[in-house]
Amino acid sequence: MTLMLLLSYLALGAVAGTLAGLFGIGGGLVIVPALAAAFAVQNVADSVIMHLAIGTSLATIVITGSSSAWGHYTKGNIRRDWFIMLLPGLLLGAVSGVFIADNLSSSSLGSLFGVFLLIVAGRMVLVKKAASATVAPRRWVMGAAGVVIGGFSALFGIGGGTLSVPWLSRCGASMTQAVGTSAACGMPIAVVGAATFIATGWGVPDLPAGTTGYVLWPAFLAIVVTSVPFARVGVRLASVLPAKQLKTAFAMLLLVVGMRFLF
Repeated sequence: MTLMLLLSYLALGAVAGTLAGLFGIGGGLVIVPALAAAFAVQNVADSVIMHLAIGTSLATIVITGSSSAWGHYTKGNIRRDWFIMLLPGLLLGAVSGVFIADNLSSSSLGSLFGVFLLIVAGRMVLVKKAASATVAPRRWVMGAAGVVIGGFSALFGIGGGTLSVPWLSRCGASMTQAVGTSAACGMPIAVVGAATFIATGWGVPDLPAGTTGYVLWPAFLAIVVTSVPFARVGVRLASVLPAKQLKTAFAMLLLVVGMRFLF
């Protein structure tokens, strides 16, 4: 790995960590498109670019997400009862999401990711805070929600907070509980998703050096080194910068990136 490439991965981790702390979203929304662009510059085969980007993103979330989840656990921000109800669905959804990705071409997966970014961007700008429910959903409803959250999160290489925080808030959790429980949900999604991407990518031709399945370890290590400390920087910035304007600017960035994937 060249020095310039190493520096780009370190910078990517710093940006992803900062944005994750600033907006409370999974770094995968930034890591996946940035890795896809980096792999294209490196002349990685088009047929594996998206799978490699998503698998590597999930692997980084195993490390970066654990720090966040542990912090919320020590502060009592995790609704353990809801997490336990969601867990079976999260695991099933994560495995299903990876197998769906494995059966899609890299270009099709990129187009779906672009659509997903456009939806997230639109929601950030247009959707107001959902009204909280007065009664928590039943176990089977939480299980079904877990399948959807786990499936889409593994399919697109994100931590799950983009989907789980709005769902938990709608269920009646406070924002602190929603974010904390979402951080806990991100761990099984990332672990199972990354492991399944390694398995499905095992022996696939055209993968670059330094990979195990669909995880590129040099990129993983560089991103993890900077994303964890810079997530704390993002949290601090969130308390002093204008949240509404920043949220709109980030949504516009996702809109541009999403359009790039589509067109």
